[in-house]
Amino acid sequence: MIVIEDKILADAPHGFFGITGGVSTGDYASLNCSYAQEDARENVTENRRRVLARLSTAAPVLQTMHQVHGTDVAVVTEGLSEAPEADALVTKTPHLALGVLTADCVPVLLADTDNGVIGAAHAGWPSAFGGIVTKTVQVMRQQGADLAKVKAVIGPSIRQESYEIDREYYNRFLQQNAENEDLFQAVADKPGHFLFDLAGYVLRQTAAAGVTQISDAGEDTCAQPEKFFSYRRHMLRHGHGHCGRQISAIALS
Repeated sequence: MIVIEDKILADAPHGFFGITGGVSTGDYASLNCSYAQEDARENVTENRRRVLARLSTAAPVLQTMHQVHGTDVAVVTEGLSEAPEADALVTKTPHLALGVLTADCVPVLLADTDNGVIGAAHAGWPSAFGGIVTKTVQVMRQQGADLAKVKAVIGPSIRQESYEIDREYYNRFLQQNAENEDLFQAVADKPGHFLFDLAGYVLRQTAAAGVTQISDAGEDTCAQPEKFFSYRRHMLRHGHGHCGRQISAIALS
C-alpha cells in the first residue's frame, strides 16, 4: 500500500494514499475509494476499511464529501450517512477521519492539533480559483483554530510538466492576478498552450490565507501510473475518465 506522510503533520494521523493495496479491479485497480465511480460498492467499502486501518487511528468513520468543484466547506461533528455536497470538510470531533478524493486535483490536509481542528480540501482548478483553501482556513478559525498553529500539506496531484492548458484558461488566471503568470510555462511547439503549476497555485493561496507552516508532498499523479490514479492520463490512454480515485485522509489522535 502506497502511503505518503509528512512530518509537519506528525501529530495528526494522516496519509496521502496511492493506487495499491486494495481489492478493486480493472480501471479501478486497486485502492479506489470513490463510491461515485462504477466500481462495486463492496470493493470501495473494503478499500476504505483498509485506509482507516492504515491511518492508525481509533476513528470508526472515514467521512468524505460529494465533491462538485465548488467552494463550500462543510463542518462535520459526526459520521454522516449521506456525504455533504462540498469541496472541503472541517471537524473538531476526535476520532472522525476526513477524506478527500482525487485523480489529479490537489488534496490539501490541514491541522491545528493544539486546538483540535482539522480540515481536508479538494482543490481542482475551479475550487482553487474560487478560494477553497482560504475558505477552509477561515472555517477552521471559526471552529477555534489558531492561524499561527495551522499546518498544511499539499498532496500528490497533476504537476506542471503534465498539465497542459489553453490560452483561455491562462487568461482567466492572469485576469485574477497578474502575478500568476509565473505559474505558466509556454509550450514551445504549440502556440497558445501552456503548462500550469496548479499545485504551486494552491500552495500560494494557502500562504496568502495566512498559513506559515506549509509542506508539499510532491509527486505527479499523471506521470506515475504505478502509484496514482489520474483522470487526465486515463482520458489520453483510454478515451474515457472512468478510473479510480485515491484518498487523502486526516484525523485527530
